[in-house]
Amino acid sequence: MVWLGLVCGYFVLQADLTRRRLRGDAVNIISILALAGLVGSKLYHVLETPADLLADPLGRLFSTSGFAWFGAALGGLAALVALARHYGIPLLLMLEATAPAATLGYGIGRIGCLLSGDGDYGIPTSLPWGMSFPHGLVPTSERVHPTPIYEFLAAAAIFWFLWNMGARALREPRPVGEVAAHYFLLTGLARFLVEFIRINPRSILGLSNAQAASLLSMAAGVAMLAVIRQRFRSEKAEHRIVRHSRERGEVLQPEYHRPTPECPHPERWKMFDSMTAEVEVLEFLKRTVTTLKPNLVVETGSFMGISTLWIAEGLKQNGFGKVITCEYDAKVCAQAQEKLEASGLMPWIECRNESSLEMKVGGAIDLFFSDSDIEIREQEVRRFLPQISPNGLILMHDASSHLKVVREAALRMEQEGLLSVLLLPTPRGLVVAQKRQGRI
Repeated sequence: MVWLGLVCGYFVLQADLTRRRLRGDAVNIISILALAGLVGSKLYHVLETPADLLADPLGRLFSTSGFAWFGAALGGLAALVALARHYGIPLLLMLEATAPAATLGYGIGRIGCLLSGDGDYGIPTSLPWGMSFPHGLVPTSERVHPTPIYEFLAAAAIFWFLWNMGARALREPRPVGEVAAHYFLLTGLARFLVEFIRINPRSILGLSNAQAASLLSMAAGVAMLAVIRQRFRSEKAEHRIVRHSRERGEVLQPEYHRPTPECPHPERWKMFDSMTAEVEVLEFLKRTVTTLKPNLVVETGSFMGISTLWIAEGLKQNGFGKVITCEYDAKVCAQAQEKLEASGLMPWIECRNESSLEMKVGGAIDLFFSDSDIEIREQEVRRFLPQISPNGLILMHDASSHLKVVREAALRMEQEGLLSVLLLPTPRGLVVAQKRQGRI
């Protein structure tokens, strides 16, 4: 069963390395981890009872029973440090990739304890699924808790949770090390709880050695989560998304913003990230450009340049026009500039690293797309309104009833007689407006 656990762990690890685009030989990693884990688990087990080890060192070291989970974790962790350095993979990423495989492999290996009846079973029970092991390595005729089954089920559930957490990290920015931290926390918790109905001897404060080790594992998991989440929160949201895009590329996925009364099924839309407009809105932008045939488009909030490229595609199809786009954050703007220059669409684009409230453009604006910081969208529209053509369009993103700020700003300007407003019920909301002054 340990062998079967390693085989299953190999397939899980290979899949995780592939989806994370990490360089590493899954066979080599699993083989080294298996050896390090077996040696670590055996040493930890025999060192728990030094007197027995001294009485029969060879017998204790080479017996076919007695493998401690915490020793395997320590041995595997030491091996992972060396493997991460060997493959040039950051340690936290290596821990993330191996955690689901380790969890599932451990759970399958525990079935071997059940089949051999090696004493890993629990205390007597009258529950209908209680089992006896009259011919086990540590025989008992009493019906006892089949704790290896409990541990297998817990491991399967933890594996499912960690795998899906890893999948989420591929779709959107998440703290690096989050999966590994939850591995230490959840596997430690599962082992701590099951020990209450195990037959292991008690040592420290009425706890078994495994429970004491589990407390250390949980403490390590909590500490890791606190540190990596604090580091994650200290990074600007825009920078997180830019970094994630640089590492993973543009990941097309269902829109995950929460439903609103006007848009109860956001999952029907597609998105690249939480700050770039929905794919369908990007398509709307392009078709608006090809329909209106604008000479000048102004976009505020370039972010990663994705919406700029869709607008430029429309201008290219028209054969004329220019989009002037601005991004206040220098780091984000540099990333957008790099993407725009690689697109081959720069003849139709002018990208500026400046605030939309300070940017100056000449001539009449035929299409104005407001997509910068939500708090300044109204100021942007009011500032550029005199330059916007009476026959042009004003688009304001993030105008859902959930976000409110942009939606209320548009309706306020309509009440003042400045705009005629249409609210499109997209997941994040889109204002389509036209100025009233000068309209024919």
